[in-house]
Amino acid sequence: MAKTADIGSKRLISLAPDVWVQWVTQRPDVTSRAVFSSEFQWISRESDVLIHAHSPAMGDFLVLNEIQLRYNAGMPRRMQAYAALAEERYNLPAYPVLVNILQPAAGVPVTERHEQTFMGLQSRRDYRVINLWEIDAAMVVQQPLPTLLPFVPVLRGGNSEATVRQALTLLRADEELRDLESLLAFFARFVLNSNVIQQIMRWDMTILRESPWYAEILEEGRKEGRTEERRHGLQQVLSIRFGSVPPALMPRLAQLGSNDLEQLFVAALTVPSLEAFLALLPDGEPQP
Repeated sequence: MAKTADIGSKRLISLAPDVWVQWVTQRPDVTSRAVFSSEFQWISRESDVLIHAHSPAMGDFLVLNEIQLRYNAGMPRRMQAYAALAEERYNLPAYPVLVNILQPAAGVPVTERHEQTFMGLQSRRDYRVINLWEIDAAMVVQQPLPTLLPFVPVLRGGNSEATVRQALTLLRADEELRDLESLLAFFARFVLNSNVIQQIMRWDMTILRESPWYAEILEEGRKEGRTEERRHGLQQVLSIRFGSVPPALMPRLAQLGSNDLEQLFVAALTVPSLEAFLALLPDGEPQP
């Protein structure tokens, strides 16, 4: 059995907390005093990481980190609640940061604040947004920024074999980073041919199934169990991994029932090629 690996947000940020807080705040004088997961029981998730930071100019404050697989319209309200609860609990000012890994669905704008007006009263909470697809992969591997190394394939300019190999070399050179190879492979599968990935790194699905990001991708396909939304989620994953989905595939997917779609969604994350996925499609009648 493969050993359990912690590849969640807290582990990644804890690799180099000073480098992380300096990068997200864009202030070289900021240092990390402590890293801990949020303890707000009613909203806490794997992607919440709270850092007690310090700056000679500003004193002590909190850096609130939310690493989100894909932005959704509920994030502004969540960030507002997250920051308010942290400030109340620790009596320190908060600097909220939302990191989005993959681009949202078409037509979903990424906003940088929560605003609300009710009965003449107004509230507003700003937070910093970092979209990883806008971050230069070359910058991450040259610094390097250890927390972002596993995400190199989905960064700007990171979708090349040479860049992925460079990130992999950096991970393998550090004993503390080696178990992040699987996470790098996971995101590499969104942009590279699976055969290439298999040639340059190992692929451990046992470890990745314990990752919060794997769970979120799987949940995107489930979408509360509705067949049409599962079909849409499956098409989205196929498009991300293999480029455009062949038009002839659409009618075949339309004939599939909910159970088939869920099984194929999991397969779409792991098969080595689109041809291998097509070979898994059932030829019979759709199942209920």
